[in-house]
Amino acid sequence: MTTPTIAPFGSWRSPISADLVVSASVRLSQLAYDGDELYWVEQRPGERGRNVIVRRSPDGRIADVNPPPFNARTRAHEYGGGAYTVADGVVYFSNYDDQRMFRTSAAGGELPQPLSPARDMRYADGVVDRGRQRIVLVREDHTGGGGAVNTLVSLDLEGDEAGGGIPLADGGDFYASPQLSPDGTHLAWLTWNHPNMPWDGCELWVGELSAGGEVRLVRRVAGGHDESIFQPEWSPDGVLHFVSDRTGWWNLYRLREGRVEPLSPMDAEFGLPQWVFGQSTYAFASGAEIICAYGDRGASHLARLDTASGQLEEIATSFSQIEQVCAANGHAAFIGGSPDEPASVVWLDVQSGEQTVLRRSSQMSVDPDYLSRPQAVEFPTEHGLTAHAFYYPPANREFVAPRSERPPLLVKAHGGPTGSTTPALNMAIQFWTSRGFAVLDVNYGGSTGYGREYRQRLNGQWGIVDVDDVVNGARFLVEQGVVDPDRLCIDGGSAGGFTTLCALTFRDTFKAGASHFGISDMEALARDTHKFESRYCDNMIGPYPERRDLYIKRSPIHFVDRLATPLILFQGLEDKVVLPSQSLLMFEAVKAKGLPVAYLAFEGEQHGFRQAKNMRRVLEAESYFYSKVFGFSLADPVEPVQIENL
Repeated sequence: MTTPTIAPFGSWRSPISADLVVSASVRLSQLAYDGDELYWVEQRPGERGRNVIVRRSPDGRIADVNPPPFNARTRAHEYGGGAYTVADGVVYFSNYDDQRMFRTSAAGGELPQPLSPARDMRYADGVVDRGRQRIVLVREDHTGGGGAVNTLVSLDLEGDEAGGGIPLADGGDFYASPQLSPDGTHLAWLTWNHPNMPWDGCELWVGELSAGGEVRLVRRVAGGHDESIFQPEWSPDGVLHFVSDRTGWWNLYRLREGRVEPLSPMDAEFGLPQWVFGQSTYAFASGAEIICAYGDRGASHLARLDTASGQLEEIATSFSQIEQVCAANGHAAFIGGSPDEPASVVWLDVQSGEQTVLRRSSQMSVDPDYLSRPQAVEFPTEHGLTAHAFYYPPANREFVAPRSERPPLLVKAHGGPTGSTTPALNMAIQFWTSRGFAVLDVNYGGSTGYGREYRQRLNGQWGIVDVDDVVNGARFLVEQGVVDPDRLCIDGGSAGGFTTLCALTFRDTFKAGASHFGISDMEALARDTHKFESRYCDNMIGPYPERRDLYIKRSPIHFVDRLATPLILFQGLEDKVVLPSQSLLMFEAVKAKGLPVAYLAFEGEQHGFRQAKNMRRVLEAESYFYSKVFGFSLADPVEPVQIENL
């Protein structure tokens, strides 16, 4: 074995290049069965972030469904999801460029045909009504000029280019998850109103469908202002199931003879925050058996649930992140990832438990000796509470640091803030650890995966609790003696960018940071953001404008005088969630103060970077920035970044 080279942390040469990270960034989502054929969506950075519906036939052949330039992506809620559905060999999808619904043969060979008019309407979360030859969808209508109007509508499968759909349910601020009963006689859906987000509280409604498709005899069957419902689903024999957090944990329930019954109560999470449409954590393998995924302390588990007895039996698997569960004809599929395996489409034989990887998000292989394995850590935070994170020590078989040196630490704050991080393989994290950085990926208070009480820690406290937790996580590792207290840095995107900017502005723990399309001005966010999140801050900070004082108090842009650390900002110029002005104003203010600061803006990018060249540039630019701030040399040349006041 070759003796490792002694070199400073941060300067190690790594096979995990920015190009490799980008190649591993094909995003898999939205699994669905049509008979024995399995479908999913691939977001491909190499095709400028185009979303491609992929079909796998029973004999193993894999083919793209929507040809270029068609891009299966909806802008409903801006975050999208649920962009396609498939029935009887026909795929119905939302096309990103014009947001129209299209129909095409799953077998390919024909040009997709439009179903909806060329008007400013967005569609998502479709379910095909075979008996009436219609498709039920969530529609977000932007044609009125007074803001988006959300409804449930049905479109003719042969096209409805005049009206854009017949309304089925309206009057609520938001709709999601329409589901038809197996016999086509009933429709279930979710709805909620401002200021709630769906994970705060939403309602499950059921209506009877007439022969002509009108909804009548509507009734609310579960949910409310303080109860979150997730994924309504009809069993094959017509029993409505759903996930509710009425006990403080998202658990499975069913509605039988007008009564809500728990299936297998436990302190675990069978639900997810509905940032996007079309999420799934369970599916019916038969009328008597559910295949489900649940989260426990940040990691996923796969199980089968007997619907008669309520017995839950875990299915052995190597995957620590499991989502998008679907099932048909004795087999199931899900997207799974582990500390050693990238996110992959996985096939499951329901009877034997046998699992086969059908498609990996990356075909690149890396020697395990270059990979850092996550360690789940709990650490004390404010008010005697405990917070959670995954710690990644530096790892590279070719290098060791000088004996007296401790590694720089990069703390990561996830987005949302109602989101979470998992221990699944993330090549963007391995990029850092293989170069000699330690990484702490924090599930601060407010994250999902730890129950409703943990999720609600941020209520009224956004910009405080999350900042406490990233700071205390870094201090915890410093006290353990495993990282360098003088080289602590932090980064995050969107809400994580806000946490980053707050931590740098209002605390003195970190020595540098990177904000990826982060929020610098909470008041501007409340005034300018899109409908889905326009009242999000009511619960997280306070009602606006009544508590304008809190919005100003929590906004880093108003307290640049307190900022004393170098900062780099990244921003997509077509971002409709966090407008580009948020990053630009912060850059100008920090520049005027005389601190080292850099700003990189990208044409054609929205909220999150999807194009390969830009993803590569962001990763290399951040590493270049830290090398200049902390004074170490990079092993490989990268394009320089213009850093003001360096």
